[in-house]
Amino acid sequence: MTRLFQQLYSYHAWANSELFDKLALVEDERHRDELQAMLALISHAYVVARIFAGHLEGVAHGFTSDNLEQPPALGDLRAAVAATDTWYLDYVRQVSPAALAEAVDFTFTDGDQGRMTREEMLTHVVLHAGYHRGEVGRLLRQISASLPWDTFAVYLHQSEPGRRGRADRHA
Repeated sequence: MTRLFQQLYSYHAWANSELFDKLALVEDERHRDELQAMLALISHAYVVARIFAGHLEGVAHGFTSDNLEQPPALGDLRAAVAATDTWYLDYVRQVSPAALAEAVDFTFTDGDQGRMTREEMLTHVVLHAGYHRGEVGRLLRQISASLPWDTFAVYLHQSEPGRRGRADRHA
């Protein structure tokens, strides 16, 4: 399972970078409202990732909500997301299978109590972010911007080019 998490979080970091590359091309003056909506979605996914990093570490995360009052500027958000992606990549590289199965008690930002295994938390963070990247992609499409081609299959074949052209060997 740790190899799969390493692949998923490598993909996650790559997909986030691809998305920020596309967002950098959005004309701020022409599409200010749409860009702010996209930054708010990414900011929310970032905050949730930071909250769950705190849960995984067993430390206070410092958030009272799963949203920031104002999303950071594009460059600041990109840097924060990249740093968080690096944290998760480091985490999944060192976490043991036994630790992944461990259940962790925590408190949601609304005060409700929760319990998830570390494996479930890692799965939640990567799926949650993917959902919101999809929402951002929909907004990009509405303003006729080009979309990142950021599927897991594309990532695997770009990161491991030897996977290409092998289908005929398995026929």
